[in-house]
Amino acid sequence: MSNPGTMNAAVASNELPLVSILIPAYNAAPFLADTIRSALSQTWPLKEIVVVDDGSVDNTLAVAQQFESQGVKVITQKNQGAAATRNALFALSKGDYIQWLDADDLLNPEKVESQIRGAMGEGDARVLYSSGWAYFRARPHKARFTPTGLWNDLSPIEWMTRKLELNLHMQTATWLVSRELAQAAGPWNTKLLGDDDGSYFARVVMASSRIRFIPEAKVFYRISSASRLSHVGRSSVKMEAQFRSMELNIQYIRSVEDSPRVRAACVAYLQRFLPFFYPEMPTIVKRAEELAGVLGGRLRTPRMSWKYLWIQKLFGWTAAKAASVYYNQCKSWALRTWDKTMFRLEGGASRRW
Repeated sequence: MSNPGTMNAAVASNELPLVSILIPAYNAAPFLADTIRSALSQTWPLKEIVVVDDGSVDNTLAVAQQFESQGVKVITQKNQGAAATRNALFALSKGDYIQWLDADDLLNPEKVESQIRGAMGEGDARVLYSSGWAYFRARPHKARFTPTGLWNDLSPIEWMTRKLELNLHMQTATWLVSRELAQAAGPWNTKLLGDDDGSYFARVVMASSRIRFIPEAKVFYRISSASRLSHVGRSSVKMEAQFRSMELNIQYIRSVEDSPRVRAACVAYLQRFLPFFYPEMPTIVKRAEELAGVLGGRLRTPRMSWKYLWIQKLFGWTAAKAASVYYNQCKSWALRTWDKTMFRLEGGASRRW
């Protein structure tokens, strides 16, 4: 993508921006090595890679330390949670741009460089850069990149409106954020035990001048177990955190624009997530209904999928919802097991993405 001789001369004269690739890690030993390798393989030459082990009880720290000889900086701390770990990473970083990378995800080799190339032609540190992303289980080469309404150059208000009204999102590693923009958005919210990334990047988006989509950049988002932080499940603590993040998202967008379209998008957002809280969390359901009323809308009682209607009629909503959650967990486990088996049969060839 670039001329090595010209690039090396520019690096020597410090004309290029430094990119900090920041990796928070907690009990991530099975995947961390591949994640670090994807960071090391970035074609952008001026980069620092920092890993903070958040008090893991497996051998995450030992895995990370294997890469110190290649220039990876590794820090360990007592367990403080994902948001606090990311704040610690940012404080340790020196980069002009920040690349967040979860400990089980992967970047394609040109990800950072293609976005930095776009940034160097802008001259505006408040432009935010996004990229395409796709799910995978064990074999990255099986990932399928499917564009959404967010895979475009957009204004901050249009990006947030589409996110809420169409139930879309961008994965954490898709973003390349300037230090100036990150400082304007403020730190990660350590009080959120769920959707802390959604809340954080909503603030980053709203603090940006515009979002620029770079199609050459790609992120591979690993589907791991349902115990991951982003999985809400039936945890009352995570449900509360999820709803608090939703309230913040609505607050952020309405602070910039409070048009009928924005209000309708916020109501659609509340409606879509209502089944997560109904009927186990009546207090949250009531808060959601009240907020929808303030927005000029009204929430409908959630309806169970036809596959579980008979369970709902015989045993109630809670039993039907539990059956749905159990079925999805079993399905996810079966798909992961199949993909891992194929990975082994292919001799690990899937590591070449």
